[in-house]
Amino acid sequence: MTVTDLVEQLAAHKTVGGAPRTELEWLAAHGTIRQLEKNEILTRADKNISVEGLYVLLSGRIAIYVDRGSGTNKVMEWNAGDVTGFLPYSRMSSPPGDTVAQESSTALLVKREHFPEMIRECPEVTAILVHKMLDRAREFKSKDLHDERLISLGKLSAGIAHELNNPASAIERSAALLDQRLQETEQAARALGAARLTDAQLAAVDALRSCCMNTRVHGVLSPIQQAEREDSISDWLDDHHLPADIATPLAETAVTIEALDQFAEAVDGPPLEVVLRWAAAGASVHALASEVQEAAMRISGLVLSIKGFTHMDQATVAEPVDLPVGLSNTVDVLKSKAKKKSVSIAVNVEPNLPKVLGFIGELNQVWANLIDNALDAVGQGGHIDITAGREGKRAVVHIVDNGTGIAPEIQQHMYEPFFTTKPVGQGTGQGLHIVRSLVIHNEGDINVQSRPGRTDFSVSLPIADGPDAGAKA
Repeated sequence: MTVTDLVEQLAAHKTVGGAPRTELEWLAAHGTIRQLEKNEILTRADKNISVEGLYVLLSGRIAIYVDRGSGTNKVMEWNAGDVTGFLPYSRMSSPPGDTVAQESSTALLVKREHFPEMIRECPEVTAILVHKMLDRAREFKSKDLHDERLISLGKLSAGIAHELNNPASAIERSAALLDQRLQETEQAARALGAARLTDAQLAAVDALRSCCMNTRVHGVLSPIQQAEREDSISDWLDDHHLPADIATPLAETAVTIEALDQFAEAVDGPPLEVVLRWAAAGASVHALASEVQEAAMRISGLVLSIKGFTHMDQATVAEPVDLPVGLSNTVDVLKSKAKKKSVSIAVNVEPNLPKVLGFIGELNQVWANLIDNALDAVGQGGHIDITAGREGKRAVVHIVDNGTGIAPEIQQHMYEPFFTTKPVGQGTGQGLHIVRSLVIHNEGDINVQSRPGRTDFSVSLPIADGPDAGAKA
């Protein structure tokens, strides 16, 4: 290809074709033609090498593949008429991924060493390339944020599924037992009706039933304590010549030995067994119905937390944001991961904390990434403290963990894209980079202080002005 032919191709190029011919001639004179075969790698992801220079794609198609921690994925593609590689004034030092030819392609390479002269001699080409660089940065940022949200959603979905499965299983189990207990209650009620008790005895029955319905023992006593309680009730039944099979259902209620003694003084003989069975069955039905209600409320609460975390029903515009609600919703959706490691999370918010002005969905993403990182940093049985309070005209959230800490040399790089200390497949290297970008977008600041046993990420945000400031949700 002659220089004249190359200049003609550049003049027809979608990106640089509008530049003066003298500048296109400069590119042709200082550039080198690169021919790429299909699947040939133009640049490799390697922090130890620099991007060679500017590539003006004349024909074909190339793409960049980046490893987000779970394998390489295509994040951007360029066709004939596009430019890629190192652009003027770019801060990119090394390739973020592998750039691979998707088909036979031809590119003009202008090496980085020529850039100072290109900036002087080709001002219009330089301006075009700077605009392209800004567009590329926005596109990369958009894709990174989208990918990070999908990754976060994938992490959270497993925990949410587990959290929802527990109350759903409780409802299924309680509903199955409820049918059986209702049959027992009906039989006991018929037997009670046939016992023909006096008014005084019926009053004693009501007292016994009230005692059984008091605060439930189940869930408070340990298995050993529960077994001891059953043994105690079995002994009482044996002393009164009653069947031992009543012991277990009675032990599930709140009835006391003293209450049984008082009832036995008012009702004796065959009616005693009838009433005890009826009271135990009724208390069991009540307890199972309460379990179904509690499980359903837990599911409803989780759904509200998820809705609040994702903020599905709100537009992405800056608005007064209630920090306690966002922090609480985020902790709820990450609770399953905390339980797996027996990690305790404490949330303390200053009373009447004013609302901050920001994008609620973005702030929830910030809390999710920082708390998730804290959960990764602490060991089994660790602890995380989340506090929020007012400092001057700003609200500050501190997320503190008692993990191993972050070394000073790592702190210098932890906000850089694709930097991660996590094993392959567990970290994308994008989390803190995106966190800082989102905090800046919300006119906030993020800082970290870390030493072994204490890492404190603090996020400072502007307090919202106007009547909504300080209002509670």
